[in-house]
This record gives sequence, C-alpha cells and structure tokens, in this order.
Amino acid sequence: MALQGRQPTEALLHHSDQGSQYTSAVYQSRLINASIQMSMSRVGNCYDNAVAESFFGTLKAECVTGQFATQALARTTIFEYIEVWYNRRRLHSTLGYLSPVEFEHLPGH
Repeated sequence: MALQGRQPTEALLHHSDQGSQYTSAVYQSRLINASIQMSMSRVGNCYDNAVAESFFGTLKAECVTGQFATQALARTTIFEYIEVWYNRRRLHSTLGYLSPVEFEHLPGH
C-alpha cells in the first residue's frame, strides 16, 4: 500500500524484526521485486531499530489503548490513526516539528 500510494523514486531500506511474516518467501520476493533492501533486527533485540520501536510505542499509547471489539474495527482504527493523524497531522520533533507528509515535501527529501 505504501509503494502504491507514495510511489517512491529513491532506494528504500525496509527494517523489521525477524517475524515470520517478514521472513516468508512471498514477502521477501515482494521486497526484491520492488528493489527494496531488507534489514532485520537480530533475534530478540528491539534496540536494532529504535525509531520503529518508538513508533510502535506511540501507536500503543495513542491509538491501541485497549482490546478492539472486532478485527475490522482494529484495522479501521489503526489505518485512520496512521494515514490521517500520524502521517498528515502529528508533529514530530525529529522532523523539525513537521508531519511526515510535510517533511517529505520539503526540497531535497
């Protein structure tokens, strides 16, 4: 979805943990076909990607504060949080207090 919606023109690095969804042949094949370089954490080491771990901590604190009644509600709620709030409106100190979308539209980014 990110590749289709954002259509990046530069090389990408995809960092993840070693979860089965990321190590599967189908997922790895999609990354290769999209010319995305894979980077994985060492087993059991959450400090390999502090930025991603920080994001998931923020997601849990601001969005996923309890159990969802249905899987559909969970998907909709998390999608809206990421696509509507986090990427477009939430200000990030590491981006000079801009949203990720605003930051990406700066010259040279």
